[in-house]
Amino acid sequence: MVSQELIEILRCPACVRETGGELEFYKETWFVCADCGRKYPVREDIPVMLIDEGDKWVETAKDALPIPPPEK
Repeated sequence: MVSQELIEILRCPACVRETGGELEFYKETWFVCADCGRKYPVREDIPVMLIDEGDKWVETAKDALPIPPPEK
């Protein structure tokens, strides 16, 4: 499980400097950026906060995200 402290401090690496990069922790398996729509998976309780990873899911609707996220 991702700690509450980590959930509170994580920001979208693509948006953090310009818009703040606020993230929603969605179904305990995804972080969704409110600004750009990138979605970052949580794999084995570790958020994968790479812009390239977020880019893969930017066009996927939040409710269409696979739970749990695929391994790669």
